[in-house]
Amino acid sequence: MKPHELSLVCQQNNCDLVLYAGNHWVNEYDEKLLYTCPSFESIVSISSRHNNYHEDRQWDFQCQRSFEELPTCMWTNYANDFDKEFTFTCPFDSVISGVESYHHNYYEDRRWKFYCCRVNNTCNKLCSWTNYVNAFDQYFSWQVPESSYLVGVSSYHNNYHEDRRWKYQHCEQQTC
Repeated sequence: MKPHELSLVCQQNNCDLVLYAGNHWVNEYDEKLLYTCPSFESIVSISSRHNNYHEDRQWDFQCQRSFEELPTCMWTNYANDFDKEFTFTCPFDSVISGVESYHHNYYEDRRWKFYCCRVNNTCNKLCSWTNYVNAFDQYFSWQVPESSYLVGVSSYHNNYHEDRRWKYQHCEQQTC
């Protein structure tokens, strides 16, 4: 287990100390990322840091119990092309329980797939999108609000920064 990591994050001459408390980074820079929550769980928090040398991000995810019965899950196709904006929402009232992406050095960008899970007779309600959770080249950590589930992702790429900004969609769930 990696100890807590203290990083100095600077933007426009303003610097902050950021404590990264996750257990590990899921991926190495420029390498494939593949993460799925254990059965009965979905993603509840996302952390990421950018590296200007690699022009890539490392990612970490945390999960929490989300289902009372074994969900039905499926991997999506890729949600984006390199350098392109995308908005993705899991279909059929499902929630995000995993992510997969790969990096291409020519584009200095990633393509993304999502692992969507659901149980029968459950519907998403009271859905909303966050504002952008990060600035270019900056560390971020975002947590799904209490009583909500991660269901969507929106992002755009900037070629000058060779990075992406991220928004997340979350919903409550109800029996339907």
